[in-house]
Amino acid sequence: MSHRADAVVAELQERKLDALLVGNLVNVRWLTGFTGSNAAAVVATDGRRFITDFRYLSQAADEVGDGWEHEIATAVLDRAAESLPEGIRLGFEDDHLTVKQHARLVELLGDRLELVAAGGLVEALRLSKEPDEIEKVRAAARLADEALTEVLAKGIVGRKEREVALDIEFAMRRRGASGPSFPPIVAAAEHGALPHAQPRDVAIGEGTLVVIDWGAVLDGYASDCTRTFATGELDPRDREVYDLVLHAQQAALAAVKPGPLGREVDAVARQIIDAAGHAEHFGHGLGHGVGLEVHEGPRLSKQGDTPLAAGQIVTVEPGVYVPGQVGVRIEDLVAITDDGNEVLSSLPKDLKVVS
Repeated sequence: MSHRADAVVAELQERKLDALLVGNLVNVRWLTGFTGSNAAAVVATDGRRFITDFRYLSQAADEVGDGWEHEIATAVLDRAAESLPEGIRLGFEDDHLTVKQHARLVELLGDRLELVAAGGLVEALRLSKEPDEIEKVRAAARLADEALTEVLAKGIVGRKEREVALDIEFAMRRRGASGPSFPPIVAAAEHGALPHAQPRDVAIGEGTLVVIDWGAVLDGYASDCTRTFATGELDPRDREVYDLVLHAQQAALAAVKPGPLGREVDAVARQIIDAAGHAEHFGHGLGHGVGLEVHEGPRLSKQGDTPLAAGQIVTVEPGVYVPGQVGVRIEDLVAITDDGNEVLSSLPKDLKVVS
């Protein structure tokens, strides 16, 4: 993973910084391979230091890539700040550091060097995934799809939402996932009109729609997918909403390729839903990046100002949520390629009836 630290160094030189203090554990993992719960890294133009505590002495030796000077300390942040040369410009992750931690840094470093806010530097490099990262997300998506397929085969009608959600999580863990990438959402009938519904101890009935949003973490990388199923003959109103969301999802999916801004792809789905009279029922963004975190850049939303590029992985997940009536969301996980995209979600999107 030394090339990742090299990329950080190139960015430091571009910003006229001498070093970067990395305390965000996700960024530490991306840089070094370390998966423990307490660590920091210092990437400098002339060296690389990795600091953790005694509990992780052996784990760090196994996981951290070549080229890193290892240090063990009781106070990791304090140790990371020590031994820094005077007069340098030190970047720090202002979007991660707490006020207390920042005050401690100022106390430790005083006037010895210049502290420069540099939050988002590593995240920007993480936007474009390497082939092995894409394969890890693909594997997580495959595992999650297999788990849901197993759960649906047992039937969901008459089972409580919460029971089905737990079953999905257990099925993913049995297949090797370290856990879900977020608590699974299972929301039937009018409960599906809550975009982030909490599964209830309420039985799933017949003749309604059920929104299922789930994902797995495998080898550190997350997946994210949503499907909406029918449990029998639907009210024409519900079927109309489903068909609308599917149309918007497929149109937006076709627009995912290198070049357009996130907000431009978001607008493709939003215009279709708005034209159908549901503008007020689609209040979230079209999608987001996925990788070591289930929600990361780039953003596909009205605020998405990052151009899409090959190597990025995003979700495409329009929804329509009519309060007290019905909710539908359809989401695919998508890797952007040089000339378009590859959908990593494998389950069909034609409305499926499950018993």
